[in-house]
Amino acid sequence: MCNYVFVLDASHKPLNPCRPVTARKLLTAGKAAVYRRYPFTIILKKQVDGVAKPMSLKIDPGSKITGLAIVYGNQVVWSAEIEHRGSKIKSALDSRRAVRRSRRNRKCRYRKPRFNNRKRPEGW
Repeated sequence: MCNYVFVLDASHKPLNPCRPVTARKLLTAGKAAVYRRYPFTIILKKQVDGVAKPMSLKIDPGSKITGLAIVYGNQVVWSAEIEHRGSKIKSALDSRRAVRRSRRNRKCRYRKPRFNNRKRPEGW
């Protein structure tokens, strides 16, 4: 399965997505330019008459990853995954808690503050 390339006409209206091979040929021929890197979108340099097919967005919510897919009929045109931050936030809080506990539970003797090392002696 390969992701299709989104296509815009010269007036920024969406057209039907094309395969990466077709997009590459249009780019090398100078008939199109890169409009956006992600999702990869090209814009045609000349005005073209065309109507985009109706597509639908399908969402698969999960506990750790949410899946997205743009579908035309039975054919997947574009798909992506969004990784949730829940586990990353939990691990960051756990490490912060561990550092705090180790700081509080450290068995260090009381050290008198040193004030004689802040200034150079006279005649130095």
